[in-house]
Amino acid sequence: MAVKKSFNVVVNSAWCKGCSLCIGVCPKNVLGLSERLKAEAVKQEDCIGCRQCENICPDLAVTVNENLNNQEAK
Repeated sequence: MAVKKSFNVVVNSAWCKGCSLCIGVCPKNVLGLSERLKAEAVKQEDCIGCRQCENICPDLAVTVNENLNNQEAK
């Protein structure tokens, strides 16, 4: 069986200035703005691990990590 990869998007809210670049570049709309106008993962399960959000962040506030406990695809 194939293993379905999953990813975890972490935003360091202390570093995030709320520019929304990461939100605009995400092809799966994983990120959104919090009430404090900081980026946050709102649909974590949809992340495909493309790392576009991580690469575009001018403040290095976004990190994408592959989950090590991936589930088998059914």
